[in-house]
Amino acid sequence: MAIREYLPVDIDDIPERFDVDIEDETFIFQVNYNMSQKYYTIDLYSSDEDPIMLGEKLVLNEPLWEGIYDERLPAPTLIPMDEAGLAKAITPENFMKTVFIFFDNIVQDLEPTLGEGDSDG
Repeated sequence: MAIREYLPVDIDDIPERFDVDIEDETFIFQVNYNMSQKYYTIDLYSSDEDPIMLGEKLVLNEPLWEGIYDERLPAPTLIPMDEAGLAKAITPENFMKTVFIFFDNIVQDLEPTLGEGDSDG
């Protein structure tokens, strides 16, 4: 079972277009498959269907729109990944089975916890 939330892509319906509410804003996503090159892409639109980013290739463990600074992009980061770390690439055999487009919004607890008998001074 996945730890993070992920985009609800129906791989039997690609190209698939769907709305997602992220932090009080609605975005339209469209997932496509390039049959000749054998890779998936994603398009992002505003709720008014204005294009924000088109044709972003899904690459395993690479955040979407990495290095692009556009205030219209949703936060948190979206990243295609296999939480078990077993996949080597995104394929029709593993996409939406073990590889999902996750919201990378898990906050790691970076504060060390003090055990009994420990002191902070």
